Amino acid sequence: MSAEDKIKKMEALISLVDEPDDEVFAEISGGIEEFGSEIIPFLENAWEQQYQPAVQKRLENLIHSIQFKKVGEDLERWLENGATDLLEGCLIIARYQYPNLKEHEIEYELSRIRKDIWIELNDNLTALEQIKVFNYVFYELQGFKGNVDKYHSPDNSFINKVLETRQGNPLTLSIIYMIIAQSLDLPLKGVNLPEHFVLAYTGASIDPETYEFKSNNILFYINVFSRGTVFSYKDIDLFLKQINRDSRPEFYQPCQNTDIIKRMISNLILAFQKANDSEKADEVSELAALLENQLKKAGQNNNQTK
Repeated sequence: MSAEDKIKKMEALISLVDEPDDEVFAEISGGIEEFGSEIIPFLENAWEQQYQPAVQKRLENLIHSIQFKKVGEDLERWLENGATDLLEGCLIIARYQYPNLKEHEIEYELSRIRKDIWIELNDNLTALEQIKVFNYVFYELQGFKGNVDKYHSPDNSFINKVLETRQGNPLTLSIIYMIIAQSLDLPLKGVNLPEHFVLAYTGASIDPETYEFKSNNILFYINVFSRGTVFSYKDIDLFLKQINRDSRPEFYQPCQNTDIIKRMISNLILAFQKANDSEKADEVSELAALLENQLKKAGQNNNQTK
């Protein structure tokens, strides 16, 4: 099909959106959605020229359905490609709520913050001194802080909104902090604590239990939500006791990007539930199920190749 024929077919299908018969409209909708994202500008144009609220609502639903399907497809592709780029995973989730967000603007803002921190760093600083400098720029100069007043707001889980407002939850603030730190060669990794998310600064040190020199030990932890407070292994023990949770190895060790995105999705489900937006909570739950299924498939494939 030529480009011209494709446009004609899209416009013809869109012209039938006011079809009164629900079964016939279902077939028309299916034909429209098959075109994917490329038909959205035509749907938006039709919406602008449409004055019937019921037809406008149909067009809105079609646009959202196509965009939601694209988020799922992008998430699957991200997983298939190894989930190596955490920022990409965050942008995919952000496009659920903000489908028209401009990735280059996010990347530019991150690079701008990175530059401000880079100017203040030097090779002679210790690990703790590096974090002290980082914190000064991140919190004092850039103004990032935990969103205590609206802790469960959905926007706290969207990286574009956190960069815009400079407020977020522990997870998204930590992601931004970590992405910038890693781009500066600071060895920070995420730690998936229950009821909180923190970062670990890894580096060469002597293991206190074995007295062996290891290159990837955790030197200390960072609570990004609490203005970059540095704490130790024993502080995690105390925190787990306070929330009545048993100690488990994964509460102390770096987690995977997939764990981070899974937690981001869980936070969003809870946020939408608290906002009494059951429709969005259900949709994001579909993304959670998709992620879980893909991870199970990946695990089964790995077992088969062993």
